[in-house]
Amino acid sequence: MPQGPVSPPLLRSYLDTAIRAAHEAARIQLWHLGGDLKIATKSTDIDLVTRADKECEARIREIVLGAYPDHVVLGEEQGQDGDARERWIVDPLDGTVNYAHGFPFFCVSIALEVDGQVRLGVVYDPLRDELFSATEGGGATLNGRPVVVSTQSEPRRAMVGTGFSYSESAVRRNLPVFARALAGLQSVRRPGAAALDLSYVACGRIDGFWELDLNPWDVAAGVLIIREAGGTVTGAAGAPYRLGEVALVASNGHLHGKLLDILALGEVVA
Repeated sequence: MPQGPVSPPLLRSYLDTAIRAAHEAARIQLWHLGGDLKIATKSTDIDLVTRADKECEARIREIVLGAYPDHVVLGEEQGQDGDARERWIVDPLDGTVNYAHGFPFFCVSIALEVDGQVRLGVVYDPLRDELFSATEGGGATLNGRPVVVSTQSEPRRAMVGTGFSYSESAVRRNLPVFARALAGLQSVRRPGAAALDLSYVACGRIDGFWELDLNPWDVAAGVLIIREAGGTVTGAAGAPYRLGEVALVASNGHLHGKLLDILALGEVVA
């Protein structure tokens, strides 16, 4: 059962731990970038994992569980062992395919869920030295400065991001949605790291984002960062997004209803 909000001092301590872990993971990412990544595949032949992914997650676990041994971690590479009120949700290297190709758009994403609710989120882009963070009720920041979403409400003036799953069936489901978005919006971008895409919505660089079949570690931090920056994150029908839903739609809030109408995700998630 939920046991109320986390005290501000404890939440600050958790945030400090998340930031430390994110910086440590970023150091590993930069160390291996452009080197022998020992690339392997996971769910499909285009779903990559590198030594950096594994080492980053191991280091994050070491830091988090060293500080809070009674917590649990859900990570992309190692999954989750056990249960606890406090669950850290970790993508140690979001944008692995970008990273493997040397394409400069990747990050580390760390969130903390307490009693089933995400209470803090950190997304760190090591190449740009940009740290996006948020705590429940505390607003969102970029390198310590408050950020807010854009005010754009007109689809034909809006730039929106998306991504494509490694699943062929999900790609096929998203293609007609992508076509509708291209026709209805000013522009669509597909950079390839959902956590950073969501952070870009939060700070107003893009006005919205959608994707199908995202995992909790892809979005837990970014969703909170957007909401704390004044934005909206829902499922296909417009209800508040819950981790694990088939469709995620995020925006500055002003654009949201029109974006949902353009995407018309009802048939896709049925």
